[in-house]
Amino acid sequence: MTRSLGTNFANSLAADEIQPFFAVEMDFSGGAIRLWGGYGNLTIGGDTYTGGADFLKISEVDETSEIKAAGISVQLSGIPTSLIATALIEAYQGRDITLYFGTFNSSGVVNDTPYVLFKGRMDVMSVTENGDTSFVTVSGESRLIDLEIARERRYTSEDQKIDYPADKGLEFVADLQQKELIWGGK
Repeated sequence: MTRSLGTNFANSLAADEIQPFFAVEMDFSGGAIRLWGGYGNLTIGGDTYTGGADFLKISEVDETSEIKAAGISVQLSGIPTSLIATALIEAYQGRDITLYFGTFNSSGVVNDTPYVLFKGRMDVMSVTENGDTSFVTVSGESRLIDLEIARERRYTSEDQKIDYPADKGLEFVADLQQKELIWGGK
């Protein structure tokens, strides 16, 4: 993902006073849910984000120079118990979750396009009930988690022909396994 910032956004980060916000977009099968950490509605790139204010909690984002899979969690509280069944049957695993970081200018308008702080896939949804209301927490995993999945593919002629039946590029690999090669001599 690119790490470029718009001019107005970069200038707002260098200012003496900053008005930051976080917004999250979760792509559920029934439609995207867009929330931000303030009150009222916020429009970003033509999409409307509903204010989650005190009901929205976003975990810290761990970003390092190492290549490793890190995740986030987004918690929404105050959900009526009657809506929990809907949340539990929703198809969400493997679908996109994006966390944005943005700033407002002095007039309360969003500066440029918010920065994509995290982009990954939704993994697990947990529900905690507490009397009349509930908490729903959705965890998101980085796409780097795919690097930890073992692949059942091999560099053999048979395996190559699964995708390319006429390919003969790996035809002699088996013969090369025990082949003795002498370099630089007669």
